[in-house]
Amino acid sequence: MPAANGPGLERRTRELYSLSQVAKTLTAALDLPELLGAVMDKLSRVLEPAEAGAIMLWDQSSGLFRAEAAFGYDLQILREMGLRAGESITGKVYDEGVAHLLATPAEVAVDMTDMRPANRAAMARALNSDTWPQSALAVPLQAGGHRFGVLVLETLHGPAEFTERDVPFVQTLADLIALAIDRARLQAKADAIGAAQQADHLRSEVMATLSHELRTPLAAIKGYATALLLEEVEWPDEKRREFLQLIEEECDNLQTMIGDILDSALIDAGQLVIEPQPVRLPPLAREVAEELQRRTDLHRLVVDFPPDFPIVDADPRRIKQVIHNILDNAIKYSPNGGLVVTRGEVRPMDVVISIADQGVGIVPEDLIPLFEKYFRVKSPTGYHVPGTGLGLPVARALVEAHGGRIWAESKVGQGTTLYFSLPRTGLSASAAA
Repeated sequence: MPAANGPGLERRTRELYSLSQVAKTLTAALDLPELLGAVMDKLSRVLEPAEAGAIMLWDQSSGLFRAEAAFGYDLQILREMGLRAGESITGKVYDEGVAHLLATPAEVAVDMTDMRPANRAAMARALNSDTWPQSALAVPLQAGGHRFGVLVLETLHGPAEFTERDVPFVQTLADLIALAIDRARLQAKADAIGAAQQADHLRSEVMATLSHELRTPLAAIKGYATALLLEEVEWPDEKRREFLQLIEEECDNLQTMIGDILDSALIDAGQLVIEPQPVRLPPLAREVAEELQRRTDLHRLVVDFPPDFPIVDADPRRIKQVIHNILDNAIKYSPNGGLVVTRGEVRPMDVVISIADQGVGIVPEDLIPLFEKYFRVKSPTGYHVPGTGLGLPVARALVEAHGGRIWAESKVGQGTTLYFSLPRTGLSASAAA
């Protein structure tokens, strides 16, 4: 009696070992394609008599079964094969929802009769052989009421072949694989919901911020304009001029904010247009500095370029916008005033413009997301800095559209320096050479 149970016990032990190995593999922290690839690699080592196999998943968008993982095949070639619903072994097993045991070459040939010629050719190249499987066992991959595809295992040369005793075991393996696929599907769905909720939350925050920041200059404009229109008050000329100047400043602020919002939308839509031409950067930088100097008495804006600073090919309007956005930021984040210095440096392959302030500085962890949309550096003093959080992201996009780059250096309490580079290429560089 013990002798009779010997082969059966050995078989069950082997199956349990195989199941444990596959289950252990399925718990690995891998993306689904890598996970299925690892499972098939494990099956190729522990499962007899399988000499080749594939996980064929249904692709709803194309209406075809595609190979997601395999062993014994060249997977890249096998992925050229696209099986239609009901086509070959895979299609039939998927439609019927039950396993197919094909114990002989003749049975395999019958189930593969309707395989299209292009798929036959791809399968032969993937096997590197014109010989069809000697036997096959195909089981459906389904879990949680969802059908995902089919696990197909094949013998190519023998002498071992699949039998009825293999069906329950292989179906158990397929159920484990299906559970892993279902888990990945649910995780992807949860991630998508989480991303959508996060996007909605961010969108709400952005709209609230933009609404507040846009209302601030509008409220100031309305307040000063209303005061000027009061019939019962005769304002002195000096006070009227002050109110009108403040209205002009708030209009400029509003124009800058709206411009950044519109430019950000153009960048997102891929419609940003750069019109390069020969540009002298020193007078352009001085023009921006003089414009912003009129808005502040606390700061002293200095422009320092070497006398031999080269002409570069750039879009003057866009580079002026970059300098304006960075200078405006420097003024906002140095509420106590101080020097704001714009310098130019010439290097062999490019030029570098730096803008340094003596402001509050930026903590190291804020330097990484500094150029991301809507990111706002928190002032260490709690001082509210007005703006949309789009100035520096727009500046980065404009600089990168010119083939340059932008970066920042800062120490808390000692100020910040922003740099951007522009390449010395194009007609201006050729003319200088």
